[in-house]
Amino acid sequence: MTAYMLLKLLHVLSSTVLFGTGMGIAFFKWITDRAGDVRAIRIVTERTVLADWLFTTPAVIVQPVTGFAMVWLAGYPLSSQWIAWSVALYLLAGACWLPVVWLQMRMRDLARVADAGNTPLPPLYWRYQRWWFVLGIPAFSALVVIFWLMLNKPA
Repeated sequence: MTAYMLLKLLHVLSSTVLFGTGMGIAFFKWITDRAGDVRAIRIVTERTVLADWLFTTPAVIVQPVTGFAMVWLAGYPLSSQWIAWSVALYLLAGACWLPVVWLQMRMRDLARVADAGNTPLPPLYWRYQRWWFVLGIPAFSALVVIFWLMLNKPA
């Protein structure tokens, strides 16, 4: 296996982990929040934060490392529009993801307090949850467009 093919394999696997873990986290957190069970929300939100640290964070790091290495090995100019758009969209997704991680940690902490006190979640939790959801829309949309750009490499 060539260095390029190894990088490509790592890039595809990490993009799958990044997108798949993100989609799975979003789905399970969203449906659990909708159910309103404080204990379930606490547990799922704790697992959401853990999954982001264990899976999403390494994939976020591997993506640009392998991507730029493949660009260099393949001889693509960094000025190629599809590369520039991919980088810009990746930065947009990251600009959404960083506050999402912070929101998840805050929601986790609020859910822990509510569960321990056997009280409802405070309004702040639901405000964070709305922002969490809203920020996910451009992040996931950006990743879908990046997939398209990577597959098509338009001129």
